Amino acid sequence: MSEFDRSLSTTPRLHVRDALGAGALITLDQPQSHYLGRVMRRQPGDMVRLFNGRDGEWAARVASVAKKAVTLAAEHQSGRQEQVPDLWLCAAPLKKGRIDWLVEKACELGVARLVLVTTQRTVVDKPNLERLTAHLVEAAEQSGRTAVPDLPEPVTIDRLLRDWPAGRALIFADETGGEAMASALARCPAPAAILIGPEGGFTPPERDAIRAHSAAVPISLGPRILRADTAALAAVAVWQAINGQE
Repeated sequence: MSEFDRSLSTTPRLHVRDALGAGALITLDQPQSHYLGRVMRRQPGDMVRLFNGRDGEWAARVASVAKKAVTLAAEHQSGRQEQVPDLWLCAAPLKKGRIDWLVEKACELGVARLVLVTTQRTVVDKPNLERLTAHLVEAAEQSGRTAVPDLPEPVTIDRLLRDWPAGRALIFADETGGEAMASALARCPAPAAILIGPEGGFTPPERDAIRAHSAAVPISLGPRILRADTAALAAVAVWQAINGQE
């Protein structure tokens, strides 16, 4: 067993933008350099785990530590790039705190794309995408993912339905009722998406428009009233259990 394998559980893991390969030199940005050099107190020769969303995970060694920049040298691939099931989560933006938690857990559960959908009852019109992206990256670092979910600009429910891609099931968690979740999700392998409404629910006209869409698969999440973030993660977890890949 190598030095890297023995210390795997305590080895820092970072997301970088650079290409990764044997011999690649990566200079961390200032926040990451501060974290690795000042907070984690890593020194030249120490090991770090790196991923960029494209090249799998790489074991790298600290090459140099300066006041504002830490440089790493990639040595060998320590994990393959994950095969992400093609599942989108389409959810209305929630209040700060709850949306942060939703984004973090959606990444941990393995969604490929997170689409924020504004509706008539949405309480947050302009979510902070920079902050949410940082949460996605941190969740990927902590959970061992080698891919960070896409986070495009928010869209309105009307535009989402108008531009919906052919061949992708639109699994609609309808509080007024629908097919039992497990049986419905078993019929909706990738590519698929789960649509969750805002804290106040969809308006009747919005609900009618969603149900009228040719890709819509209305489902019931059970007899209890769930928070929007709870409903989203329950549906994602069940879909992954049925259709997700190892």
